[in-house]
Amino acid sequence: MPSRTLTVGFDLDMTLIDSRPGIKAAYLTLAAETGVYIDTDLVVSRLGPPLEDELANWYPSDAIAAAADRYRALYPDRAITPTPALPGAREAVEAVQALGGRAIVVTAKYEPNAKLHLDHLGLVPDVLIGGLWAEGKAEALLDHGARIYVGDHTGDVRGARAADALSVGVTTGPCDEEELRAAGADVILPNLTGFPAWLNAWAARGEAV
Repeated sequence: MPSRTLTVGFDLDMTLIDSRPGIKAAYLTLAAETGVYIDTDLVVSRLGPPLEDELANWYPSDAIAAAADRYRALYPDRAITPTPALPGAREAVEAVQALGGRAIVVTAKYEPNAKLHLDHLGLVPDVLIGGLWAEGKAEALLDHGARIYVGDHTGDVRGARAADALSVGVTTGPCDEEELRAAGADVILPNLTGFPAWLNAWAARGEAV
């Protein structure tokens, strides 16, 4: 059964972390190794969907699985160190925990690589679930009884809506305020720096009970 404790979910890429430098480095190495042209600036401008969806733009269908495996193998040495936390990320996670709640990260990213980012940056959520995208994220959000899901992409909004969770959008990723609102976001913030104040106000209204 879902926990009655306040649980807030967060997306990872472009919500908690600015993974563009690291992802670009990993793609550049993959392109060099495979001899396939990849417009890495375009790739990092539209982060969110699963890796295989992006690779389908550059590789034939019968080469996608191998390219994805190689990318994931290259990732730890190339993508972790260049990737910073986004402003307010640590404070947002800690704000949930300060209310006695649980902060969970639900991401489309390969879970072992997602964990490397969190460990490197000292971000300490209570749970990490990888490999879920858009409506698929609802599975984890429902399993953990998440009341709120925070993300930067319309896919994150769809995941929150599918889980009947409050959707908080941040405009630090590829989707602007208009796109997030059109997708059904309930709250939109420019970044996570304002999230603790918003969460505390939300809780003070009794909505966390």
